[in-house]
Amino acid sequence: MRAVLQVVTEASVTVDGEVVGSIVGPGLCVLVGVTHTDTPEIARRLAAKLWSLRVLDGEKSCSDLAAPLLVISQFTLYGDARKGRRPTWNEAAPGPVAEPLVAEVVAALRKLGAEVATGVFGADMRVALVNDGPMTLVVDM
Repeated sequence: MRAVLQVVTEASVTVDGEVVGSIVGPGLCVLVGVTHTDTPEIARRLAAKLWSLRVLDGEKSCSDLAAPLLVISQFTLYGDARKGRRPTWNEAAPGPVAEPLVAEVVAALRKLGAEVATGVFGADMRVALVNDGPMTLVVDM
């Protein structure tokens, strides 16, 4: 699994003109990509990492501050643009594989006590955020 996380002061995701998920920070906006070899255990490890990563002000984690997370599925994180002019998506897991694993990340975060908002899997989403810092980090599991 691959996650791109941004420390935010606020973030939201909109589908068809309707806000479907939003947070007011400090918190994390997290894009999650799934590849073919990912498992529920990897999803749970990613959730634990996101919850405990000390990237918020004062080297605090979401767990330290009860900070919210906005988790959004993002298959394009596994795009490959090294050749040609069009990226390939061969490394991205198909929807039936990826959707339950992204849901597992969200469920595991909630089990840890996190407040989690989400996007809509497979939807055409508009993401708005205010990156604090700016702080952006890629996490591969």
